[in-house]
Amino acid sequence: MADTIPARLFEQARRRPGSPAYYEHRDGEYAATSWSAYAAQVERAAKALIALGFAPGDRATVMGFNRPEWVVFDLAVMAAGGAPAGIYATTGAEEAAYVNRHSGAPITLVENEQQLGKVLAQRDRTPGLQWIVTMRGAPLHDDPSVLAWDEFLARGDGVPDADLAARLDGLEPGGLATLVYTSGTTGPPKGVMLSHANLTWTADQGIDLFSVTPGERLVSYLPLSHIAEQMFTIHLAVTVGYAVYFAEAIERLPDNIREARPTVFFGVPRVWERFRAGIQGELAKASGAKAAAARWAMARLRANVHATNEGGAAPLPVALAARAADLIGARVREAVGLGDTRLVISGAAPISTEVLEFFAGFGLSIMEVYGLSETTGPAAYNHPGGTRFGTAGPPYPGVEIRIAPDGEVLVRGGNVFMGYYDDPEATAAALAGGWLATGDLGSLDGDGYLTITGRKKDLIVTAGGKNVSPQNLEGAIEEHPLIGDAVVVGDGRSHLAALLFLDPDAAAAWAADRGAEGPLHLSPEVREEVAAAVDACNEGRAPVEHVRAFRIMPRPLTIEEGELTGTLKVRRDVVTDHFAAEIEGLYR
Repeated sequence: MADTIPARLFEQARRRPGSPAYYEHRDGEYAATSWSAYAAQVERAAKALIALGFAPGDRATVMGFNRPEWVVFDLAVMAAGGAPAGIYATTGAEEAAYVNRHSGAPITLVENEQQLGKVLAQRDRTPGLQWIVTMRGAPLHDDPSVLAWDEFLARGDGVPDADLAARLDGLEPGGLATLVYTSGTTGPPKGVMLSHANLTWTADQGIDLFSVTPGERLVSYLPLSHIAEQMFTIHLAVTVGYAVYFAEAIERLPDNIREARPTVFFGVPRVWERFRAGIQGELAKASGAKAAAARWAMARLRANVHATNEGGAAPLPVALAARAADLIGARVREAVGLGDTRLVISGAAPISTEVLEFFAGFGLSIMEVYGLSETTGPAAYNHPGGTRFGTAGPPYPGVEIRIAPDGEVLVRGGNVFMGYYDDPEATAAALAGGWLATGDLGSLDGDGYLTITGRKKDLIVTAGGKNVSPQNLEGAIEEHPLIGDAVVVGDGRSHLAALLFLDPDAAAAWAADRGAEGPLHLSPEVREEVAAAVDACNEGRAPVEHVRAFRIMPRPLTIEEGELTGTLKVRRDVVTDHFAAEIEGLYR
């Protein structure tokens, strides 16, 4: 049997059959499922697929929030010789139909009645879709092609063990293991083809880099359609043998973190920003000696984090001061459920240095990672003893990174994908010359640390012919806690301008503290705050990079309106289309 993620799952079941593989909420508390039971569930699901006519090389899709059924089905599809493809739970019916149609999937797994409705509404546009399976708890349906989870599993009970063994023996390291559909910030999503070797190689490199052990605990809550969450929840977990705690829902995440007490926690920038807003709210209640003590402690812990980020131990005076200060830092970490966390990671989008510095003040060194679906997740990684705030870190072990003459980041290594499914032209363009052209702009410092400066496709060319990357400007403005998203515009214009979208939680807290009433985007006080953030962004920049006009928008950007991807990245073309009139108003 070749070395694949399904093979590693069955090996874990043999090596530690009774150890917990994952936890899910049952009757109000987390309950464990062992590695032997996990493997048995995957085996039964794989046999069910075979019974339904699923052939080697077929694809299957999954749409829903993180659940045991999600990962069981994903692994079962691979074990049966096929390739799973996740669909974001927030995806609309038409885009879900596009993925089902493009992948040619004969079977899909959906979480609940809402997701089932999306699939049924587009049945006439997905003629190849033969079976729809629902996760536990979904209402029964009288359509004969819709199977409840237990009904689906029962279909495989008559399939001989030898049939599944033959499928597993037929897997090859270079064969297609999974499809990861990009979040589609610049058009329809593309199917990123990852091989079995891509998955195992990438997981293996991370073990030594982070000293990952079977004793780790991880909370699974970010979309499993994203390769980063798949790597932590499925591929690395199966390779190492640590336990995964499935969050009940995004709304329950804070409570679930406190219950699970993860040792490894991965978050996108917005998650860290929400954490920061909550902690800042509590800090604001302190005054006098307590406030002074908090400031003293944060300064000492921050100094210690910076010292240890560079590698080695902090100087003795710094370490001793940090130990005393940690009486406060530890209480904050315990309060949010990160008291046992030793690896804190941010990825999927750039995170501001201000946020990193804030958490360093509580003894947490957030390690930023850079990567793409096309690199099976990581391409560059900050790591313990090798972290520099504001950078994406050095290349991932075994990965080469170079910068093209036009500033584009190029990547080569065992993590680079096979190509785009059914799109040879896009594949040839991305892999020209033996290097992956990432589409990102960046630079490498003298020690090989990568800094991402923008996206090639997002470059703004002003009327004067100057090229400006908007991401750094947007990130600087978004450092103000009131601002959730900033979208800088100015292509073909005389100057730059920005649409600014308030963070709903921060705005509500700001209004409550001040007793403000009425629409906040029209408030003179809010405009004054935001203007100061824009001025701070402009300070020290070349005149061509100055944001000279802005408008505070009446509502935040949303996934439902198509303005944000499932990983909360801004779809710039959708935003500029939705707010075209407001943009024109900025240039009158």
